[in-house]
Amino acid sequence: MSDDTDTAPWKRGAVDLAFDTFVSGLNGLGTLWIIALLILINADVFGRNVLSAPIDGVIEIIEITIVAIVFLQLGDATRIGRLTRSDGFFNLVLRRYPRVGHGLGATFDFLGALFMFFILYGFWPTLVQSWQRDEYVGNEGVFTAPTWPVKLIVVIGCMVTLLLFLGFVWRHLRALTGAVGTNGGRP
Repeated sequence: MSDDTDTAPWKRGAVDLAFDTFVSGLNGLGTLWIIALLILINADVFGRNVLSAPIDGVIEIIEITIVAIVFLQLGDATRIGRLTRSDGFFNLVLRRYPRVGHGLGATFDFLGALFMFFILYGFWPTLVQSWQRDEYVGNEGVFTAPTWPVKLIVVIGCMVTLLLFLGFVWRHLRALTGAVGTNGGRP
């Protein structure tokens, strides 16, 4: 991560700081959710094996929340450069041929933004449908949970990641025009 503020122009204002705080907060919420799942799973195992009284709905909760956790943490992983990708070749090109590297970076990040857009475009109707139809998982009378909150988290995670990718594209394009330094990739 570079300390050069010129390479991260979106981190200059209060709105940008608030957005970064929001993205970090989503990540923290995902982490707390993982801890809560671990406690729930252990309590279920203990109840099942020691007390012969399993906790209803543990499997359903795990099924629907794994996806939510991924999308809660996706934005922060993207923001801090921990999203899975191979940086070796990219960083070499960026150091030796900054204009080519920033062109590649802008292209890759634009494709990432496009991918997030397509997920949003395809997923939005399922969110609306689950809200309107009051869809749930589980068995009535035993355990049920609505599906729309998880689908809303997916939409929020995609929107945040889309905005981050667009910020990366903006930074690379500014570097191509000489508006900012050319000494690094993502923050």
